[in-house]
Amino acid sequence: MRSRTRSRPGGRSVALALAVAGSLAAALPVVGASLAEAAPAAVAAGDGTATVFYYTKTRNWTAYNLHWAPDGGSWTSVPGTGMEVACTDWVKKTVSLGSAAGLQATFNNGQGTWDNNGGKNYALGAGVITVKDGVVAHSDPCAAGDPGGGTGTGASATVYYATTTVGWPTVNLHWAPTGGAWTTAPGTGMDPACTGWVKKTVPLGSAAGLAATFNNGNGTWDNNNGRNYALGTGLSTVKDTTVTANAADPCAAAVPDTTTPTVPAGLRVTATDVSTVVTWDAATDDRGVTGYQVTRSGGTKGTSLTSVTSTVLTESGLEERTAYSYTVRAVDAAGNLSAVSTAAVATTGTRPPAPAGSAPLGGDPRKDPIYFVLTARFNDGDSANNRGGSQDVKSGNAATNDPMFRGDFKGLVEKLDYVKALGFSAIWITPVVLNRSDYDYHGYHGYDFYKVDPRLESAGASYQDLINAAHAKGVKIYQDVVYNHSSRWGAKGLFTPTVYGVRDAQWSWYYDEKQAGFEYDGLTVDPKSGKSYYNGDLWSTSEPSGNTCVNWGAATQYKSAEGYTIYNCQWPNPTSGMFPKALFHQCWIGNWEGEDARSCWIHEDLADFNTENAAVQNYLIGAYNKYIDMGVDGFRLDTAVHIPRVTWNRRFLPAIQQRVAQQFGARKAQDFYVFGEVGSFVNDKWNRGSANQSAQYYTWKDSAAYSADDATAAVQQYREDNDPAKQPTSTNAFLDGNVYHAPDHSKFSGMNVIDMRMHMNFGDANNAFQNGKDSDDSYNDATYNVVYVDSHDFGPGKSSTRYAGGTDAWAENMALMWTFRGIPTLYYGSETEFQAGKQIDCGPTCPLAGTGRAYYGDKIAGTVTASGFSKVASATGPVATTLESPLAKHLQRLNEIRRAVPALQMGQYSTEGVSGGMAFKRRYTDTATGVDSFVLVAVTGAATYTGVPNGAYKDAVTGDVKTVTGGTLSVPAPGKGNMRVYVLDPGGANAAPGKVGASGPYLK
Repeated sequence: MRSRTRSRPGGRSVALALAVAGSLAAALPVVGASLAEAAPAAVAAGDGTATVFYYTKTRNWTAYNLHWAPDGGSWTSVPGTGMEVACTDWVKKTVSLGSAAGLQATFNNGQGTWDNNGGKNYALGAGVITVKDGVVAHSDPCAAGDPGGGTGTGASATVYYATTTVGWPTVNLHWAPTGGAWTTAPGTGMDPACTGWVKKTVPLGSAAGLAATFNNGNGTWDNNNGRNYALGTGLSTVKDTTVTANAADPCAAAVPDTTTPTVPAGLRVTATDVSTVVTWDAATDDRGVTGYQVTRSGGTKGTSLTSVTSTVLTESGLEERTAYSYTVRAVDAAGNLSAVSTAAVATTGTRPPAPAGSAPLGGDPRKDPIYFVLTARFNDGDSANNRGGSQDVKSGNAATNDPMFRGDFKGLVEKLDYVKALGFSAIWITPVVLNRSDYDYHGYHGYDFYKVDPRLESAGASYQDLINAAHAKGVKIYQDVVYNHSSRWGAKGLFTPTVYGVRDAQWSWYYDEKQAGFEYDGLTVDPKSGKSYYNGDLWSTSEPSGNTCVNWGAATQYKSAEGYTIYNCQWPNPTSGMFPKALFHQCWIGNWEGEDARSCWIHEDLADFNTENAAVQNYLIGAYNKYIDMGVDGFRLDTAVHIPRVTWNRRFLPAIQQRVAQQFGARKAQDFYVFGEVGSFVNDKWNRGSANQSAQYYTWKDSAAYSADDATAAVQQYREDNDPAKQPTSTNAFLDGNVYHAPDHSKFSGMNVIDMRMHMNFGDANNAFQNGKDSDDSYNDATYNVVYVDSHDFGPGKSSTRYAGGTDAWAENMALMWTFRGIPTLYYGSETEFQAGKQIDCGPTCPLAGTGRAYYGDKIAGTVTASGFSKVASATGPVATTLESPLAKHLQRLNEIRRAVPALQMGQYSTEGVSGGMAFKRRYTDTATGVDSFVLVAVTGAATYTGVPNGAYKDAVTGDVKTVTGGTLSVPAPGKGNMRVYVLDPGGANAAPGKVGASGPYLK
């Protein structure tokens, strides 16, 4: 028997750790259940029972009660039934189930502190059950079982398993004596042995050894890459897939750990609506801190205890206008608890209306090719929200009736079928938060991070409506988010600067008269000035209280372009003192590949957040929780390289995962796709020799322990961990010969990245392919890279123009992107070579119509209905013509082929035994579902594959069948923009699809 292969943690969910929420009321899961209800009635002898073991070491309660109800039956009276000591660190209770198949359970200390599985209660079956730190398993932790049917006499095996690499809080041994039966999955709970090790002794009877796998009780397995571990009698150790037989006891010389961690310091909490964000500084321990216990008190529901592994906790659904107090304790691997931290208190506000949204669609993100749109430039569904801004005339946009804010959510909703008809199942949209600057249509000048920009919304077409509409069509929404900076006017709710602004004869045209009660939202027109880009709230002739800008309002010797006198403190910038240094950085960037890339402003319109400050962290976490709650499917992280990896790993990435898990469950958190923009604009593997400035660096957990102070840790990370030679490597993207192996994501940070190296080298497809391969061992898992040719920022080679290599070259690029590892991504309009060769962005110095950010709606006017992905049911007008263009037809078929072959979506790859330019083999195997997909790909040129499995191979492009008997398959050159995709056909459920779709201008 083989156990399930290890599933990818993706952004591993904090739900794998204990998530206890609680209150007495929350512990009563049956609607209308009364505190006076009696215990379940006595049952006749012979009815089912359940023996429940509960782990005590991390609770430290003085008493343990089991509050329970048989499935479909009544609950015990609160606080339930007392549990008795079973063995060290365990208590137990045996209860009668009658004819019920299981029970619902919660646990408490009899004094108001509950563990009710985060408000969901524990669903337990019959027989022997363990509950350890929120994880349910089936084993007797106080005695080894004998699944082989032995008598308990004869040989035995003691198995030690190293936990440092996997990082699991609970480990189960799932095993079978040689020739005997397996334990019931997930197996027998292993006991803590010493730091970094757990152990279990099992009886073998007359067997000479055992087969073994290990798991965390929550679906993640280590089964030796599908081969299981073969262990003998005596003592064996298993560490990083290496078995040592007759090993020395790895804990023999271990000194018991009795040292408690330091007390967590710097506890902060902020409240938004009825949600809170709690952060604190990391504690230290002589052998390492493994997690934290957060106690919340306040409100009518009593005290709750939640365990997390990061230094962030977000909570939602609290009571309105209620003060909540939080304390934190650190815990180490030995279960030692620190003293309680100083409390932090926050008061909630009013409950917002519940979003009428759907949950994220979930599923492996590698299955979903991405279409990238600038929402404001894609399609105009409602002209009433169009706005040109202060630069409308200067830019030349007014002359062509092309305001910068033109496209909107309504326009995107109307063209979801166009995107689906091309075959895309995910859309990456530019930031949606309220922006504020003179030219802010792109969304990267955030002002109010808690508000969706009204210039994108319409009646019946809110952001929530867009998410819901996309989900209804099976299309994901990836939201572009900015953590690094705000607009030059700061961030509403955190800090907005007040600047000097005299309304004299020179400047009255620029400074709007302040209107009492009028609030900027980018859309509403100020009735006095007639402008939507109103700025009367920003200016003052009176020096604000606490001002730190020197010589407030004093005239300078400088003149504006119009010849007007410029005054001190008239315009925000990082060195003027207008922004508090606690919240914003105070310098201009000098070296894009230096440490100041994370600590200085990168543009005059972008006020750089001090992301190492707790108030900034909580502001941003609270803001983006709002959009997670709406059901978005993932985040694209803008300017990720300008925030230290240690800050991402400590604060923002855990907060994202925790919120998704809290709202939608651990599985949806695992599938929530996060990909960062790490601007590495050179062709070498490591950006100018700097690990910190290279995309792959951000896919890894931190490799060292840094200061508990985030700002200090950021500098330490840059100075002490910048050597590429010291960075980890991975085989997660590569086949082992022809064999797919379970990837190891134990050191995954939670952030995937845009493949900047391939992007920079896409002037030629083969060059992109060769450069991509060269970097893949330095990513945690390159199969999750976002791959594109050009974008709203750059073309290949850091070109300022959209790709203009020609139709054949585009077809070749697409053929590679849709079959090689990674997630293919297309910038809107590339399916028609829209604006090829045009300057992508020239600011307000030229009209948008002549740039790479031009309005696309004219190309897709008319109607279109998709009957499925890559399928057009009907189309009229210009959109019908666009869908018949050569590259659009090419994309439709590429998406069909990729969707039909799992190896092209999620497979590992190899060029071993492969001759040819852009030629490779890929395989994806999932023993849990029975999927096994093997494919040979040749893009453009001829290729020969040696050492491949024998059998029939069917080409998904032509339908040609080749039978391999000697391990070799050869493919003639298909030509530029064409390819061959030979899929091994074993028959049955994994049968090759044969020819997929109809031949077109390139795939023929």
